[in-house]
Amino acid sequence: VQLQAFGGGLGQAGGSLTLSCTISGRATSSYAVGWFRQAPGKGRDFVAVIPWSPNVAGYADSVKGRFTITRDDAKNTVSLRMNSLQPEDEAVYYCAATSKGIRSSSTSDYGYWGRGTQVTVSS
Repeated sequence: VQLQAFGGGLGQAGGSLTLSCTISGRATSSYAVGWFRQAPGKGRDFVAVIPWSPNVAGYADSVKGRFTITRDDAKNTVSLRMNSLQPEDEAVYYCAATSKGIRSSSTSDYGYWGRGTQVTVSS
């Protein structure tokens, strides 16, 4: 399974950015896909996850109500819409997949990771 994240860049505080993650490999529609982020000098934190079924997303408290994760299995893509950006959202964002199909916020549950994409927020 291979993942590729793109869509990062410079956003303004209060503005929006959308990240996308394309997934390739067999039976990927049965995988749960999550987004994590890592700020300089900090650990990799959970942001959001969407399992394959039931299609109910989970979010970190810090982004709940501002970020929305969606998936399009026909296109093998998971997107993260980030609204109301805050300076503390600035980080490298990673998408990851787990064959467990669970709604997990733990990095140890994810066996497949894409390269990160940088999100910078200007105030």
